[in-house]
Amino acid sequence: MSRVQTIEIRDDEAEQRLDRWFRRQFPHVSQGRVEKMCRKGEIRVDGGRVKSNTRVGPGQTVRIPPLPSADQVAEEKKTAFVSKTEAKMIQDCVIHMDDDVIVINKPAGLAVQGGSKTTRHVDGMLPALQYDKREAPRLVHRLDKDTSGVLVLARTQAAASHLTKAFRHQGTRKIYWALVAGVPYPKIGTIKFGLVKAPGHGAKGEGEKMHCVHPKDVDATYGAKRAHTDYATLCFLGQRASWLAMVPVTGRTHQLRAHIAEMGHPIVGDGKYGGSGQENMGDGWGAELGEEVSKKMHLHARSLTIQHPNGSELHVEAKLPPHMQTTWNYFGWTERDVPTDPFDAEEEWQS
Repeated sequence: MSRVQTIEIRDDEAEQRLDRWFRRQFPHVSQGRVEKMCRKGEIRVDGGRVKSNTRVGPGQTVRIPPLPSADQVAEEKKTAFVSKTEAKMIQDCVIHMDDDVIVINKPAGLAVQGGSKTTRHVDGMLPALQYDKREAPRLVHRLDKDTSGVLVLARTQAAASHLTKAFRHQGTRKIYWALVAGVPYPKIGTIKFGLVKAPGHGAKGEGEKMHCVHPKDVDATYGAKRAHTDYATLCFLGQRASWLAMVPVTGRTHQLRAHIAEMGHPIVGDGKYGGSGQENMGDGWGAELGEEVSKKMHLHARSLTIQHPNGSELHVEAKLPPHMQTTWNYFGWTERDVPTDPFDAEEEWQS
């Protein structure tokens, strides 16, 4: 292990994300390790705690904690192990693969990255998706642990750079499907509440959640960020429950979950935002519907349209996870009943 270092970012280096700067300085250190060191406060910028996506620039100083050598990392990779069961599971999740990109349909309940109490995650299974490449694929975006659906992986460094930029571009289109309590009014609309992070109840902030802030109060609320969600009601069951399509125009933490709960229609099975109770404060009848409806969270990243590294348009769709498919069967809902993109003005459709 190396000693603690303090490095000043050079004047000839452009402003960039901290994790990218760090990986250029120490290419043998994984993205997951960088993010973990940020979470633990081991990497600091100008003496302060930072996130891996914090932007840094010339003149700032970065505290570098003791790091493993390249030989130590290589040895760790040799001993890294993905069981046959997990390898088959993650390989069966692949819904698209080419020379640059792998797309999986992430199962609900599987974390994307590890943490202090999370040892089973997509990041740890990536060696099983290496196939003919010299390196395992890389994560370029995230999904919450209990959210299923489209998760994109880059198979090369160049593809990772391209896809990361593409996800920041407004041309990238993500559509989520959800089952929510009650029926929103209006049935098609936009939510523009700002979001601010509230600390969790645990000793280290575990259980933190996002609170909604009225748009007119965002600028005056410390830490609040503007957020924008479009939604459309695809089907509904009386006034009891609705099948929604949602587009996160911005990409804030827990944005869809917090926004739709603020309307009084929490996602079924979402314990953090009120979707596991028998009642809610909106006009729904309660999110814990009972009968054949699972208590797991009903939020699914249904489709993604993004510019492929080769310049073409990549569109992928992920089938519903088993617990949501069971609910859809119970309600008599089918995918062929709704448009691919209900927000497309050219599609003739009415909820």
